[in-house]
Amino acid sequence: MKRILTRIFHDFNRFMKIRVKAFLHFFTEYYKGFKIIFFKGVKMEKDKVFANKKLKVKPFEFNKDVADVFDDMLNRSVPLYDESIKRQSQLAFNYYQTGTHIYDLGCSHGNLGILIANQFKTKSFSMIGVDSSKPMIEKYSNRLERYDNSSQVDLICGYLEDVKIENASVVLINLTLQFIQCEKRDGLIEKIYKGLNPNGILLLTEKIVHEEMEIDEIQRNYYKAFKLENGYSELEISQKRDALEKVLIPDTIETHRNRISKAGFATFDIWLKWFNFASMIALKK
Repeated sequence: MKRILTRIFHDFNRFMKIRVKAFLHFFTEYYKGFKIIFFKGVKMEKDKVFANKKLKVKPFEFNKDVADVFDDMLNRSVPLYDESIKRQSQLAFNYYQTGTHIYDLGCSHGNLGILIANQFKTKSFSMIGVDSSKPMIEKYSNRLERYDNSSQVDLICGYLEDVKIENASVVLINLTLQFIQCEKRDGLIEKIYKGLNPNGILLLTEKIVHEEMEIDEIQRNYYKAFKLENGYSELEISQKRDALEKVLIPDTIETHRNRISKAGFATFDIWLKWFNFASMIALKK
């Protein structure tokens, strides 16, 4: 009798494992084909901004059409995006000084800001999010309504160059400096340095170019392959590239390093890099 029960138990376990595997396979395939996904509590619609042939490609802007699909755009266009903002939120929490401010410059619709707020949980903090896109700020504001500590986050719809940085312990700039006029970038980093308290931290993530043409071509080719692998068509890639021309102007890592050093930062490093994307860290002594 004992042997029979053991056999039944063994067969039942084997049956359940097969069922679970079958369910997981079905769920995975279903999820891949799902066109509306939920990402970090936000309905993520598929990016089709450049899917149709345009007679004239207008310069890229962060309008409502982009804001509505921005999560999908980020996840399919920015390598290691989740890893980057996750670690930045942890760094922001660790370097925050009580009674100071965190500045999220180019905060968009708040993915990084909300991760930072979640790091603090019930602890007190002060964060200022700045973005020039009204649709992004509106979306961020709506998201904050679901969080208990939203009163500790202030949002400003305006240009980074016009915002005063003061009493800061953490400043974050994600994929935003590249959209600012080149002649204004040095001044912004200098202003950030002056507004940071001693032992403050600057976290900067940017799309970059390489000084050597051969390396730059390799980086661009692999980035295009990345977007194709994530479902973008040749048409979408081409039209978005045309839209970003003269709007997104990337710097070399050497340019970033020199700019940050010139502003007065004592320490600079690259803590995350994927071909033509780099996340940098700078410390003020």
